[in-house]
Amino acid sequence: MARTVTPLTDTKCDAAKAKEKDSTLFDGQGLFLLVKKSGVKVWRFKYKRPDGRPGLATFGNYPALSLKAARSKRSAALENLAAGIDPMTHAKETKLQAAAERLQTFELMAREWHAANARKWSPGHANTVMRRLENHLFPDLGKRPVAELKARDLIPPLKAAEARESLDLASRLRNYQEGILRYAVQHGFIDSNPARDLVGITAPAQTVHRPALPLNRLPELLQKIEGDTGRPLTRLALKMTLLVFIRSSELRFARWGEIDQRKAMWEIPGQRAAIEGVKHSVRGSKMGTAHMVPLSRQALEVVDQLKALTGKHVLVFTGDHKSWMAMSDATINKALRRMGYDTKVDVCGHGFRTMACSALVESGLWSRDVVERQMSHKEQNSVRAAYVHRAEMLDERRLMLQWWADYIDANRESYVSPFDFAHRGEDAANVVPIKRA
Repeated sequence: MARTVTPLTDTKCDAAKAKEKDSTLFDGQGLFLLVKKSGVKVWRFKYKRPDGRPGLATFGNYPALSLKAARSKRSAALENLAAGIDPMTHAKETKLQAAAERLQTFELMAREWHAANARKWSPGHANTVMRRLENHLFPDLGKRPVAELKARDLIPPLKAAEARESLDLASRLRNYQEGILRYAVQHGFIDSNPARDLVGITAPAQTVHRPALPLNRLPELLQKIEGDTGRPLTRLALKMTLLVFIRSSELRFARWGEIDQRKAMWEIPGQRAAIEGVKHSVRGSKMGTAHMVPLSRQALEVVDQLKALTGKHVLVFTGDHKSWMAMSDATINKALRRMGYDTKVDVCGHGFRTMACSALVESGLWSRDVVERQMSHKEQNSVRAAYVHRAEMLDERRLMLQWWADYIDANRESYVSPFDFAHRGEDAANVVPIKRA
């Protein structure tokens, strides 16, 4: 007949005194309080393992672990045994898992996520992302285990960026957080992604306004460029930017080896070879693929003038004082301000692209595909993107760039609208007859 056990009380546990030998106080169902001769009181649980062998688990010391808490641990152990799980084995596995989770920090996950994505990013973009992680996310989150992160823990670095009015950065940091924690979910480190709930936590990034002159002010702009008192290379950079309307970094880091005067073609690679000591020198076409720029007669004349100035160097547009450095990204806008323009309101270098696009569309001569391809815009429709990328349409683009250069010349004295210039007579000195033929 089994011995009846009277459950323990807190009073009995408190009153238990050390003896010459270890003694025990039983609570029932395998739980007992071991009172060691040193006076230390330890909760133990005696049970039979699923394979029949005897087992003995230690729950913790009394009174740090109360009688109620010890009974709760006993109940959990009995549930595991009913499911065929050894409580000791389960406790060890849980402890190891907790230790592993403490090692899976946000920074470790972020670096793994970055390495996985860097294969499809340009080196420059990969470096930028890592720099943002190190500067803005790792200080607050880097050492935190991803398993412990809640949505509220992710907010402070986003709000810090918002407080500095870096709204675009705040948006990008939130996207990085979501991507990193999605990676952690996909690899089994966490069960859900707390960053998904942070959409809208900061103010939306403001659209950057790139001002452009209305086309009826083109004669004024051309006259001011011709009269610019800056260095000749700057004036030629302005002319070339207007003629080929490429992006600033695509122009500034141009190498002479990219320009084929015989074929009247400038091929901007997706990525350029690095120049030691020149920051961002690897930047090529923004889209990451080679971009073909047909050169009009007027553009080739500018190339000849450029060659006389920098032809012996690697870079086409060299710096003010160091020939191996690239022209500053502020040079074009500084020249426009010198001419009297407010580059935040009137026109900036990037605005030349807008002016060219407006004229080409308003002329009614050129298809959307050929304009978009020459603008090197990213096609949002993936099916169209594949088509437009394959269909270089270089012959039509040659005509279009020549038409644009001729249109610029036609506006040197007084304004001519794109439509009127496109619908001159058949003997007009531009490419329209060829286009219509």
